[in-house]
Amino acid sequence: MLMLGFAGFMGILKIILMALAAFGLFDAAFRREDAFRAADKQNKVFWLIILGISLVVSYLFSILSILPIAAAVASIVYIVDVRPALAQLGGGRGWGRRGRGSSSDGPYGPYNGGR
Repeated sequence: MLMLGFAGFMGILKIILMALAAFGLFDAAFRREDAFRAADKQNKVFWLIILGISLVVSYLFSILSILPIAAAVASIVYIVDVRPALAQLGGGRGWGRRGRGSSSDGPYGPYNGGR
């Protein structure tokens, strides 16, 4: 009974790690290449390769080996360090732009064309 509960917990943990890697991969795919350079992070291709490998490793290997742990660390580094730096620069197509106004906003609010 205890082993069944442990196996269930490990399965849930594996799904969470796969979701982290998939989220990072899709987020990096929709970011602009120049935003990675402007944020002084590795380039976009590097992060796509690392996060893609992380997704495959977290799918194929058991959680108890070292490779999924390294994949989880890579995914967490992207989500915690790289993604906020890119979002601060506005380096995406709608991703990371929450809270900002439209392109017609001026310094004191929206420009309404003199109406």
